[in-house]
Amino acid sequence: MSVSVLPLALEGPLLLTPQLFADARGFFFESWNARSWRQLLLEHGQQPVDFTQDNHSRSSRGVLRGLHYQLPPCPQAKLVRCVVGEIFDVVVDLRRGSPQFGQWEGVYLSAENHQQLWVPEGFAHGFLTLSDHAEVLYKTTDFWSRECERSLRWDDPDLAIAWPLECLGGAAPLLAVKDAEAPDLTALIRRAEVFA
Repeated sequence: MSVSVLPLALEGPLLLTPQLFADARGFFFESWNARSWRQLLLEHGQQPVDFTQDNHSRSSRGVLRGLHYQLPPCPQAKLVRCVVGEIFDVVVDLRRGSPQFGQWEGVYLSAENHQQLWVPEGFAHGFLTLSDHAEVLYKTTDFWSRECERSLRWDDPDLAIAWPLECLGGAAPLLAVKDAEAPDLTALIRRAEVFA
């Protein structure tokens, strides 16, 4: 797994760009390798993880999924990539002890740039679909848990996430009910539903 790694402004998440082998026939790249992945995390001061599940979602333009996370005892870290279309992918630091608590960062993932985003435990994650359709693959470090899953309001004014809504031509994002009704960060803090 030969990749270049760009640490983001938030401590923990990493943007990975694989080495691509391309010619007139198409391209090839190694999207994940257990040995290389372990070494990559250690080199960036993180503990190695094991993945338990692969997920695949398809979304239409304007679909906004998130912001989602899972609390202990089943927290999830994710390795996310977009294999069809383009998304704007967002992480929010929900670690109370972090100096960056409540801060966010966004990156564009697409089938064209082949980049992947590493989202460690302690972060909420979501994305906005910018192309007509997008297919997103992500590996997780724990299984989905209804009891541990939480959602953070995507448009919390205190977070002030700069979603590229202009790409939707004036349309509002399409949300699942749980995302449309998600609490803001202040409410999650009050409920002790953030990471210690």
